[in-house]
Amino acid sequence: MMNVQMRSINQTIAIEYLKFFYPPLRNEISQLSAQDNFPGVIQATINYLKNLLQESKINIIAHHIKMMEIIYADGDSYVKDMIENLFVRSFESFKKHTKIQHWKFLYQYMPVSFQVIYNEQQKQDQIFFGK
Repeated sequence: MMNVQMRSINQTIAIEYLKFFYPPLRNEISQLSAQDNFPGVIQATINYLKNLLQESKINIIAHHIKMMEIIYADGDSYVKDMIENLFVRSFESFKKHTKIQHWKFLYQYMPVSFQVIYNEQQKQDQIFFGK
């Protein structure tokens, strides 16, 4: 049996995945990538999902959250940190700006790893900020 070593997904590879997952954002992602602005790329995806949220396209958002988890699962530490601190952190804003039944649907179909991170963030916010 051959040993195949899996490489972790770095920001360059993550950007290529995101260009594929978010065709409407390809140009913006390319521009931000050229500026070496990976956090900006993640923020662009968040903004896109917020626009979909305003249009109540909950199924599409759930799909994109699962796609981001694919990158997260094999991401290097930098990619994981950016996804945790920007993408998952944005879920609280999603929750505030959507109907409760839409939030429940999104949360139900959210990958378990993101649920765990989100819940831990909520606990930490409660401890530090009393939110």
